[in-house]
Amino acid sequence: MTATASSTTLSPIHAAMGKDISVLPRIFEDSINIAVMQRRLPADVALSATAQCQTERPWQFSWLGTPDDNLIEELRRRAPQPEAANALIDDIVSLAQAVAYLFESQTVGIRLRILTEAMCPRFHCDNLPVRLVTTYLGPGSEWLPEEAVNRDGLGAPTPDRPEIVLKPDAVQTLKAGDIALIKGSGWEGCEHSALVHRSPSLNEGQKRLLLTIDPA
Repeated sequence: MTATASSTTLSPIHAAMGKDISVLPRIFEDSINIAVMQRRLPADVALSATAQCQTERPWQFSWLGTPDDNLIEELRRRAPQPEAANALIDDIVSLAQAVAYLFESQTVGIRLRILTEAMCPRFHCDNLPVRLVTTYLGPGSEWLPEEAVNRDGLGAPTPDRPEIVLKPDAVQTLKAGDIALIKGSGWEGCEHSALVHRSPSLNEGQKRLLLTIDPA
């Protein structure tokens, strides 16, 4: 696998970055709230993802269950372009099985969505233990190093709430293909140090194919 460049030369101390899948278990370290496997999408997966986004209708796929043959069949049945979906499906199922194995979970919650606008444009923390995030097409999620966050600004915006971002030039961006494990406030011991992140803005006519997987 070929690594993609990160937004800055040096990674924040609470982030684990690497080219190999062995970086993902570092999410279990107390000091780490994001672990990223930096990868360039294989050409067949990128083509398969692009094919699914040719549809003009809103589309999303949700699944809660064991990542087995039933998942493969349902993905193929629901895909906008099933004849071109095999490579993408293989990648999704592999990631779902990896999440189930890593977190010793029998079931996973999967959401695959074609987005035409930012889903969560405001910086926030997820109210769950951990989530895998990867973007197959379009810009990836944006996140903040801890030194660039004012946590007093998190939550619903109000006139007296301060700005969340202390250093706008410190915003980090995941690349298409990167696989990130993100700690939420539901992770024990991470109630006040969950990763602060947001959805990227999209240009008019631009699409994003986003996959999230939660151990259930």
